[in-house]
Amino acid sequence: PEDAIVAALTAEDYACVVVGGGIRKHEPYLELFERVVNLVRRHAPNAAIAFNNTPDDTVDAALRWL
Repeated sequence: PEDAIVAALTAEDYACVVVGGGIRKHEPYLELFERVVNLVRRHAPNAAIAFNNTPDDTVDAALRWL
């Protein structure tokens, strides 16, 4: 999934990137979570990084940093 993430991150400028709880909370996805955070840092260095708990609070997560 790294290629798709990089493509999305470099397609435009983002003020904030929300990383979902689906990869953050599920232990087997810990390595993927780390890769995603590092890809955001590398390819969208000016974007804040926010974390949601459920899809329902994604907007709230982003708004904390905008």
